[in-house]
Amino acid sequence: MGIKEDLKKIIIEMSYEEREVTLASGRKSNFYFDGKQTTLHARGGLLVGKAFWEEVKRFEGPIDGVGGLTMGADPIATATSIAAELAGESVHAFIIRKEPKGHGTGQWLEGRKNLPPGSRVVIVEDVTTTGGSSLKAVDRAEEEGLVVLGIVTLVDREEGAREAIEAAGQNLRAVYTKSELVG
Repeated sequence: MGIKEDLKKIIIEMSYEEREVTLASGRKSNFYFDGKQTTLHARGGLLVGKAFWEEVKRFEGPIDGVGGLTMGADPIATATSIAAELAGESVHAFIIRKEPKGHGTGQWLEGRKNLPPGSRVVIVEDVTTTGGSSLKAVDRAEEEGLVVLGIVTLVDREEGAREAIEAAGQNLRAVYTKSELVG
């Protein structure tokens, strides 16, 4: 079986639930993708890194880094960076804090020394709904002097993220859409 087929099984088993939830966007939903259950799974994390690297490298290079808002992006950025390194490419991971560090340098972005201003990066996400978190990550990365090439998500819930992200002038690539996973 291929990477995407194996990863799909793990997502369905570990991350998909049919229950009433309130999403980060504030919307109510009767289903939920808990991406961290897959990205923090030993095999799932490995497959996520490989699948994301396949999507990330489709953006026009060079690509210097991958990252996004903590927590969802943290394991994805690390796994993608490792997958890229194993493929012979040096692509650093970074993490965008939700608030600036409260001590020391007070920085918003972790991994800064690997990514000087002008570095070309891709934002990564576990799940997109409206695109708000992805666009917040784009804004923060750009404020830090990074050049954002686009966004890759593990699962696009198909609830407006693509439209909002494209309206903001960015490209969204999804490893899976909700329809591909659960019909």
